Amino acid sequence: MVLKSLVLFVLAALAEIGGAWLVWQGVREHRGWLWIGLGIVALGAYGFVATLQPDAHFGRILAAYGGVFVAGSLAWGMVVDGFRPDRYDVVGALVCLVGVAVIMYAPRSG
Repeated sequence: MVLKSLVLFVLAALAEIGGAWLVWQGVREHRGWLWIGLGIVALGAYGFVATLQPDAHFGRILAAYGGVFVAGSLAWGMVVDGFRPDRYDVVGALVCLVGVAVIMYAPRSG
């Protein structure tokens, strides 16, 4: 169950961050409507992927995904745009990922 959840978080991050990046490229880098349209499709896919999480609580899923988004955005910037995070970026992302683990995977009764 945890592995499925983690895979879905990664897929959601790729769709949302990738979609936002495509829109950014279309608008800010003047690459055109095709890029923007593909970004919108990817953002829609993100919304769908989030519904596949095994946990049934929307608020919990989206709160935890926020931490995945933070770390994923920095990773995307590194891989795609050559961004080099500083130590505060890295520490902040790690704090967010710890938050994800607590929110999603802490043992709960009932």
